[in-house]
Amino acid sequence: MSRAPVLSSLLETDLYKLTMWQALLHRHPATQAEYRFVCRNPQAAAFPLAELRAEVEAELDHLCALSFTAAELDWLGRLRFIRPDFVDFLRIFRFQRDFISVRTEGERLCIEARGPQVHVMGFEIPVLAIVNELHFRRLDRPAVREEGRRRLAAKIEQLQRAAADPAAARRFPFELFEFGLRRRFSADWQREMLETLAARLPGVCRATSNVHLARTLGLTPIGTMAHEYLQTYQGLGVRLRDFQKAALEDWVQEYRGDLGIALTDVIGMDAFLADFDLYFAKLFDGLRHDSGDPVVWGEKALAHYAALGLDAGTRRLVFSDGLTVEQALSLHGHFADRVRTGFGIGTQLSNDLGPTPLNIVMKLVRVNGQPVAKISDTPGKALCDDAGFLAYLRQVFGVRTGS
Repeated sequence: MSRAPVLSSLLETDLYKLTMWQALLHRHPATQAEYRFVCRNPQAAAFPLAELRAEVEAELDHLCALSFTAAELDWLGRLRFIRPDFVDFLRIFRFQRDFISVRTEGERLCIEARGPQVHVMGFEIPVLAIVNELHFRRLDRPAVREEGRRRLAAKIEQLQRAAADPAAARRFPFELFEFGLRRRFSADWQREMLETLAARLPGVCRATSNVHLARTLGLTPIGTMAHEYLQTYQGLGVRLRDFQKAALEDWVQEYRGDLGIALTDVIGMDAFLADFDLYFAKLFDGLRHDSGDPVVWGEKALAHYAALGLDAGTRRLVFSDGLTVEQALSLHGHFADRVRTGFGIGTQLSNDLGPTPLNIVMKLVRVNGQPVAKISDTPGKALCDDAGFLAYLRQVFGVRTGS
């Protein structure tokens, strides 16, 4: 029996993909880029991902036949930060099959997107959703779904207990953001999970990064920037030492007060804070954590705001690095009397049904023919296919080799 395609809407993407897309279309529309799919834990796959090649090819054919609908674009255009000319661009946009290729190397599935960045950057989220769903379709059983519901109910009860506990009350409330699209078990499971969360925790979970589900479920779409946005500026001809400042400045000019959460770990928190001076600290609402010890990171952020003479209570720290509900509640207890917090939980909500989740990414690796890199604050999360450039980047920013 044939199955429905994994994706039925081009809005089935994370909001930060659209916001980065708009900014780069306006400021650097001629940039050429290369993105590469990587599975970081191939041992977790129930079978070699190379077996999915034919199915992935068929799903990409379907993806490239989709276009944004008039209703979707009308809804998107009502978001204050989305510009009319970007909506016009999306009105005629279609993914180009020639810009993405699929092959296998032994048991590895290799997917690469290469071409004009404004035509290939959107492939990332659909590719991850496609590979995940095709993999987990082979493991999908009624018992797996029931286990997922049981685990979700336990998380909801834990959050409800915390909300009702006077001892857990803090100056700023606990806010949960659903970030699970990229590594979800399936599209229908993400919808069921998110409908359940929104119904049972209406004061806690009101936002999702999934733009399609935000539209169809009446939730707030949430997201600003990802690593690829800042990494792009490593290949745009600005002085390498200044690429973070150039990226932040363009963001400020594009959004002029909206979408004010900056990502800190492309080079690492210390190197980021060295560039995040009073000017940027006043213009951005807060910071997002995505690698390294979250408590150490948060304390560094608060110390930085204090050194700049800014009241941390007017800022927000968003935590989004592989969080569990337990970790989120612990971090809220630690920080939420001093600063507004937010917790983006992804895989632990969208793919906690028993089978081991895949740790898959599709990352930017080259811009205008030049390598780009992410160093991060977690050893092992560095990403670059050019060891020489990675070493040079570390040297420019004074990052130790072991970081």
